[in-house]
Amino acid sequence: MQSRILRRKVGQYARLARFDRPIGTLLLLWPTLWALWLSSDGRPDPFVVVVFVVGVVLMRAAGCVINDYADRHIDPHVSRTAGRPLASGEVSSREALVLFALLSLSAFGLVLFLNRLAVLLAFPAIALAASYPFMKRHTYLPQVHLGIAFGWGVPMAYAAQTGSVPTIAWLVLVAVVLWAVVYDTMYAMVDREDDIKINVKSTAILFGEADRAWIGILQLMFLGVLLIIGYQLRLGSWYHSAIAVAGLLSVYQQYLIRERIPARCFKAFQNNTWLGAAVFAGIVAEFIKTS
Repeated sequence: MQSRILRRKVGQYARLARFDRPIGTLLLLWPTLWALWLSSDGRPDPFVVVVFVVGVVLMRAAGCVINDYADRHIDPHVSRTAGRPLASGEVSSREALVLFALLSLSAFGLVLFLNRLAVLLAFPAIALAASYPFMKRHTYLPQVHLGIAFGWGVPMAYAAQTGSVPTIAWLVLVAVVLWAVVYDTMYAMVDREDDIKINVKSTAILFGEADRAWIGILQLMFLGVLLIIGYQLRLGSWYHSAIAVAGLLSVYQQYLIRERIPARCFKAFQNNTWLGAAVFAGIVAEFIKTS
C-alpha cells in the first residue's frame, strides 16, 4: 500500500515538473547547445556539456513547478490546465514550493563545478526562472521575460567555456529572445480566450488581430540575427543551409496559425523544437567540416 502511494506521489511530482512533456526542455536546451558549440569552436568540454544538459532539465522542471504555483488559482479556470496536479489538488502548494527549492538547489549545485563567472551568472538565472510566472499579471510582454530566462544559458555557456562573455554571446541571446517570443506567442494563442476572461496578459493578446504579422516580423528578425552571427563567426554553407531550413519551418508555422485554430497554434509551437534542432545540426556540421 505504501509503495503504491509513493509511486502515485512521485508520478504527480513528475507531472508537475512536466517530465512527461519534454518539448519545453528541448526548447531550453537547443540554444544552450548552440552556445556551447559556438563558444568552443565545436569542441566543448564533455563535462561542461553534461553539467549544462542536466542543469537544463532541472531548471526547466523547476520553472514548470513555480509556474504552476503562481497559476494555482488561475489554472482551474483554463480548460487546458485544469487537470494539472496543483490545479486539481493532487499536490499541495507547500509540496510544490519544496519541490521547486530542491530542483533549483540541485541545478545550482551542478553549477558549482564550473568557474566563478558561470556561478555568478547562475544567480540571475534562478531569479529569472522564479519571477517569470508572475509577469503575466503585470505586463503584456511575459514572453520577453521567458526569452531572457530561456536564453540565459547562452552567457553561462560562454562563461563556462571561455571564462568571459563576449559580445557575440549577447547577440546569440538576442536571437534566443526573439525566437522565444515567436513560439511562446503561438503557445499563448492557444489560451487567448481563456486568458482574456481571467485577465492574464500575453503578447498574443497584445498583438490582437495583428498577431500573425508580428510573429512574422519577429521570425524575420530572428533569422536576420542568426545570419549576423554567422557573418561574425565566418560560418559557411552548412550553417546557412540550416538557417534556410529554419526559414522554411517558420513559413510552415505561419501556415499552421493562419486560421488561429488552437490545436494548430499548439502544433506550430511544437514545431519549433525541429527549428532549434536544425540550427544546432548546422552548427555542428560546420565545425565538423572545418576540423
